[in-house]
Amino acid sequence: MYGVHSEVGRLRTVIVHRPDISLERLTSGNHDDLLFDDLPRVEDAQREHDAFVALLRERGVEVLYHQDLLAEALDADPRARLRAVERTVNDLTVGPVLVDTVRAQLESWPGARLARHLVGGLMAAELDLEGGSAGRGDSLVGAAGAPSGLILPPLPNSLFQRDPAAWLYGGVCLNPLFWHARRRETLNQWLIYRFHPRFAGAGFEFWYPPDGALADAEEEDFGGASIEGGDMMPIGAGTVVIGIGERTTASMVEKVALSMFGKGAATRVIAVALPSVRAYMHLDTVFTFLDVDKVTAYRPVMDAAPAYSLRPGSADGTLDVHPEPSFFGAVADALGLASLEVVPTGGDEHEQVREQWGSANNVLAVEPGVVIGYGKNRRTNRAIAARGVEVLEIDGAELGKGRGGARCLTCPVLRDASEALVALDRG
Repeated sequence: MYGVHSEVGRLRTVIVHRPDISLERLTSGNHDDLLFDDLPRVEDAQREHDAFVALLRERGVEVLYHQDLLAEALDADPRARLRAVERTVNDLTVGPVLVDTVRAQLESWPGARLARHLVGGLMAAELDLEGGSAGRGDSLVGAAGAPSGLILPPLPNSLFQRDPAAWLYGGVCLNPLFWHARRRETLNQWLIYRFHPRFAGAGFEFWYPPDGALADAEEEDFGGASIEGGDMMPIGAGTVVIGIGERTTASMVEKVALSMFGKGAATRVIAVALPSVRAYMHLDTVFTFLDVDKVTAYRPVMDAAPAYSLRPGSADGTLDVHPEPSFFGAVADALGLASLEVVPTGGDEHEQVREQWGSANNVLAVEPGVVIGYGKNRRTNRAIAARGVEVLEIDGAELGKGRGGARCLTCPVLRDASEALVALDRG
């Protein structure tokens, strides 16, 4: 049975995505649109990622690769292949003349090849557009497009598996992402959770979309609503913390809260409002857990962040919402702690800004009191270690160019609860 029951309980299984052709297809002309601050050196990013995975495995964590899971799902069930092709190849992506030709070719590919291009993008040169009745001479798209032109854009942010799918206790939320450049990522996640033999029929809940019905999620007019996994934290004791900011809207927080409350999977959601700026794009860029009673935080943002507790209302489908005097106090209260020990971003004012930008507060706990973070954030790592937390450092010079740290790189699908690990006497 899959489920993520805390932020620091022993981590059992995660999904990651190794850098691949999706990063190779970043250029000086498209990296801004694809949400990367710079062009990563792909081979160096791969070495960094391989070292990260090796460290996870050394700590006893089972590591699954997103693209492998997608390939296996596509091979396991013909419905997965059909849905993948129909959703990505249409009149708007390849033009009406080429739809049938391109769909037929992609449907004939083995799962590994199709998965590679669902994530990495598809160039015209990687298709046979010369043959058949819908060849280049019949299609303006085929005739006018350069062979190296992208018919399907790459999904380089698949590197950050945290966002498109987030596990909250015994269920998963398949997230409508904020930026158009990332929205196809959720389709790939849906294919895995619906059709891969590891997950199909495993008995977990879909918090969103209802019953895991992707058609409803795709066709719904979101009206600008979105939610991303970097803002979502199942902290234990039946509580979920969710950030509202650049990527997550209050309306989606309500949807997730009502879905979980309706199944008795949570009793409280703490929503915290962040500035809608790229530096703090997700809650986990300014706040993550280190131990059952310790967190690291960028205090200039988190000390002033308004917080609200959501609980089930008096009637079905309603909420009881009230403001909290302190975000940290609300989290401590939810976990039954007298207080929450906060380790701030390290250094002076300027150093704190630099290290926060470098994902200093975005660490991944592998067990209580043991976290993984980027080694470049020396001041914050020293401050964390001084509080009795072991920091396992990894190199993130290239991985971090997409604005994500160790927590962002992983989607935990199995993590133990941590409530029982809280000492009886914290005072």
